[in-house]
Amino acid sequence: MREKPLVDEPRWHAAVAVLAAVGLYLTLPNKITVGPLWLMPLLILGILIPLLIVAPGRHLEVAWQRWASITNIFILNIFNIATLVQLFIWLVSVHHRRAISGEQLLVGAVQIWITNVIVYALWFWEIDGRGPSVRCRVPAQQEQQRSDFLFVQMTLDREVRERMNWKPRFLDYLFVSFTNATAFSPADTYPLTRLAKTLMMAEAMTSLATLSIIAGRAINILGS
Repeated sequence: MREKPLVDEPRWHAAVAVLAAVGLYLTLPNKITVGPLWLMPLLILGILIPLLIVAPGRHLEVAWQRWASITNIFILNIFNIATLVQLFIWLVSVHHRRAISGEQLLVGAVQIWITNVIVYALWFWEIDGRGPSVRCRVPAQQEQQRSDFLFVQMTLDREVRERMNWKPRFLDYLFVSFTNATAFSPADTYPLTRLAKTLMMAEAMTSLATLSIIAGRAINILGS
């Protein structure tokens, strides 16, 4: 059976998630942001906007465009981890702890957690099968051998997969990231490579630290 024409993977889906993460950072309590407030948005948007203009679709992107996308995710990840560390500093320091309210701590924890989900959804989307550009060209019968994640649709009969012409999109990876951050385990999508497993463990550890320590302390402050 002849496969249907491959469908392009748009960049704007992930761009919306990146903008949401930037918005979350800008609305964090000032005490837990890292460096000047304008620095992270400037770095992120300075890469994202040119990519949206030059390469709105990812099926024909060149190497520098993919590395720019990876750099953007890396910057977002570094700032989110730095914010989490800053929040820990405020939490363990008696002097600092008096300067941040339970409401601010809880809001900060929720924002960091949501950003964590977005960041790792972007990582999953970027690394699976060597990136969106390669995934767009991989035939259905070779998806399992070349993928870092096994989606349910990949286990269907070959003819069914070819008729569906299904390819994972950013929303699929966002779902994987969300379930991993909430249940600390995959739902219906499984990591196949060590890189995918490492990323899922890193996300789960960050999520666990945010929920159990920071959010838990915030609830104790509010209840006292």
